[in-house]
Formats: sequence, C-alpha cells, structure tokens
Amino acid sequence: MESLDYNDAAAICSETMLTAAESGSHDVVLEIVETFPLAVHFRNSLDQNFLHLAIKNRCENVFNLLNMTSMCRYQYANAIDNDGNSILHLAARLALFHKLNLVSGAALHMQREIQWFQETSKFVSSYTRGLQNYSGKTVEMIFTEEHRELKIDGETWMKDTANSCSIAAALIVTVVFVAAITVPGGNQSDTGYPMLYESSAFTIFAVSDAVSLFTSFTSLLMFLSILTSRYAEHDFLYALPKRLSIGLFTLFLSILFMMIAFSSTLYLVFGRKKAWVLLPVGALTCLPISSFVLLQYTLLRDVISSTYGGGVFGKQSIRTRTFP
Repeated sequence: MESLDYNDAAAICSETMLTAAESGSHDVVLEIVETFPLAVHFRNSLDQNFLHLAIKNRCENVFNLLNMTSMCRYQYANAIDNDGNSILHLAARLALFHKLNLVSGAALHMQREIQWFQETSKFVSSYTRGLQNYSGKTVEMIFTEEHRELKIDGETWMKDTANSCSIAAALIVTVVFVAAITVPGGNQSDTGYPMLYESSAFTIFAVSDAVSLFTSFTSLLMFLSILTSRYAEHDFLYALPKRLSIGLFTLFLSILFMMIAFSSTLYLVFGRKKAWVLLPVGALTCLPISSFVLLQYTLLRDVISSTYGGGVFGKQSIRTRTFP
C-alpha cells in the first residue's frame, strides 16, 4: 500500500479504518496506519476522522493510540467536522447508554464523563478549546447541557447512598460509645478501675471499641459532608468519590472492630466457664462482616479504581511500534 497515493488508499481502506475506530478495534486502526500513515486523515461523510469517531463512541483503546504518536498528532487532534465540532465538542456530549453502564452508579457515570472531557482537552490547542461550533456553542456549554440530567441523577444517587450509610454509622457510634462507658464486669468500688482490666480479652475489647468509635465517627462525618456538598460538576471527578470511598472503608472497619469488641465481651462473660459459646459466636461474628463485604465490595472497588487507579486512559497498547 506504500506505492498508493492518498485517494487510492482512501478508496480501499477508509471505510474499514473509520468503522474500526467507531467500534473500538484499535488493532485494525493501528495496522492500517502503520502501513499507510496518512490514513489518520481519512474522513467520513460528516468530515470526521478516526478520533472524532473514537471519542463520540467512547472507544478508549483507539483514543489511547494518541499516547503513542509523534508531535504531528495535533494536526488531526484539532480537526473540525462539518458541524464545527472538534474532538473536545464530541467529548462534551453525553456518552451512549451502554458505555455509561461500564461503571455502577450515576455519580461514577458523571465522573467517567468528566475524565473523558479532561483527557481529551490535553490534545487540543487552547484556540480549539475556545471555539464555538456552527450552532454557537462552546465545549463547556455543550457539556453542561448534555449532562444536566446525569448530574441530577448523580446527586440523587450519591445522597441516597450517603444517607443509608450514615444511618448505619450513627447506630455504630451510639452502640460503641455506650459500650465504652459501661465496661463488662463493672468497676472496682475503691479504685474505679474495671474489674477485668488485667485480662487480655478486656484489652482487646477496649482497643477494638475505641477503634470502632473513631472509624464510625469518621465515616459519619464523610457521609454528612457528601449530603451537604454543593455538587458542582467538577466535584464528581475527585472530591465526592474520595469522600464516598473513605466513608465506606471506615464504615467497614467500624463494623469489623465492633464485632471484635462484642466477641471479647462475650468471652469475658461466658468464655471461661462455657467454652462452647466461643465457636458459634466466632462464626456469627463473621456474618455481618462478610455480608457488608459482599454487598458493598463492588461499589467500593469501582469508586477506588475510577478515582485512584490508572483508569481507562492509563492502558497502553501492547504493540511497541510507534503510531505516526
């Protein structure tokens, strides 16, 4: 194909190239461009190149090929289609439904959209970023209009999640605080020290109860901060997911240490004379902990991965040759 001119090559493989970019087949795109570098300038009937199509359809594997390019990438990254849209205008539009559902929760959908917008903005010039399309809309205007309903849904989802978890955190705070001031076994009448303070089980109880109190209170504060947030668009990128991940993680720790404190109390009361009590207590202690992990692990994993992980844009192609 190296001996072909641009028109001949476009007639042969332009449709394949653009269809591959639209469907996310980055291997096909890379193969064509390595064979005929000018294929990056192929356009469809709307005058959109492969980047327009990849971003419009949220095909991160094709988009990530930009990280393998030379400086000439800005020649096609700043291209404009028939409607005056740059790649950033298309990144500002709402993604297709099946692409949004790659992560759980409307708030994480909003976060993913902001990540796409910010990542795309790195590859366009400041002049292109400020351009209006032929409808007179800037990229910021398009993003706000297209994501208005998703932003409302994300706010509702985040508040519902925080409200439910804050109830659990408040209950744990109440329980472990009461347990701290009513120690098992009572206090000595002359010194006021707990009757069982020399026992190792009592030490485990005291430490676990204190850790549970501190972590549950931290979790409660995180969820309250979510409920009182202003919910600006950029808050969905980092601030709100960070608070949610901290809140969920500390809530898990509070449940864990509350169960340890409870088990220690039962051992102090029954364990010495009724050792058979320890086995069912230990088994039942794992029940609320495992239930929380099974119910909330997926959400916590998605929040941490999308906020602190490499994300969809951190993945590089396994190919070692340079994209033109």
